[in-house]
Amino acid sequence: MAVIASRRSPTRLLTSVRSVLSGAFRQHSSLTTDLIENMDKKETWDRFYRENNVKRDFKNFEWFFGFDSVQDFILPLLRPQPSCATIRRVLDLGCGTSALGPGIYKHSQWPVHVTCADISPVAVQLLQEQANSKPIQPGNPSSRLTFLELDCCRLQARFGEQSVDVIVDKGTTDALLRSREGQPKAGLVLKQCLGVLRQSGCLLQFSDEDPDARVLWLERESGLVARVGVQEVGTLRGVCYYCYMITPCAP
Repeated sequence: MAVIASRRSPTRLLTSVRSVLSGAFRQHSSLTTDLIENMDKKETWDRFYRENNVKRDFKNFEWFFGFDSVQDFILPLLRPQPSCATIRRVLDLGCGTSALGPGIYKHSQWPVHVTCADISPVAVQLLQEQANSKPIQPGNPSSRLTFLELDCCRLQARFGEQSVDVIVDKGTTDALLRSREGQPKAGLVLKQCLGVLRQSGCLLQFSDEDPDARVLWLERESGLVARVGVQEVGTLRGVCYYCYMITPCAP
C-alpha cells in the first residue's frame, strides 16, 4: 500500500500538467494552455495530435510514462481464468497515440483482444497507420489488436454489459478532472467502466493524484459498488504516481 501524502494544490496540479506537455510542445504555449483548460474536448485533442505529428515523423506520445513502467500491474490480470474460456478483453481507454495498448498486445503471453479507443479520430488514425506500416508481432498468435474512435462517456453503447476484463486508464480521468468542464464526465466514465466490466474484471487508473483525494472520489462516484485499492508506481520528474485498482463488488 502506498504511503498517503497530503492533497496537492490546484496550482501544483497545473504545474504537473504543464511539465508533461511542455516537453513535447516547448514552442506552443497556446496549445499547452488550451489543453490545460479544455482536456475534456475532442477538438482540443485533435489539434494536439495534428500539431504533434506536423512533421509526419510518428512518435508515440506517453502521458506520464510508458508501458514498461506499468506492465507488472497489467499483465498478471490477463492470465486466463478457469471459469472463463474466452479470450481476455482489454480496453485502453483514451489511448491517444500511446504505445500502451500495442505493448499489451505484444507482451501478453496469453490471448487477448486489445482495443485502443480514443475520442480523437486523429489519434486513432495515427495509431492505426503506425500499426499498418510497422506490424506488431503478438505475444500470443490468437491475440487481436483493434483501434476505435469512441467517446469514453458512451462505453455501454459500444460494449455489452460485463464484456470487458481489464480497462486501463492512463491519465484519461485525470484529464477530465483537471479541465474546466470535465468533472461530471469523469464520474460518468467511471460508471460506464463499471457497467462494462465483468464481475472478475478490473479498472486500472494511473494517476499522480494522491490517495487521500482519489480513493474518496472513487468510492463516492462508484456508489460503493466497487472495491478500491492503490499501489505506488514510482516517481517521475519529482512526481509520485499511483495505480488505483477498481473492481466490481459481487452482487
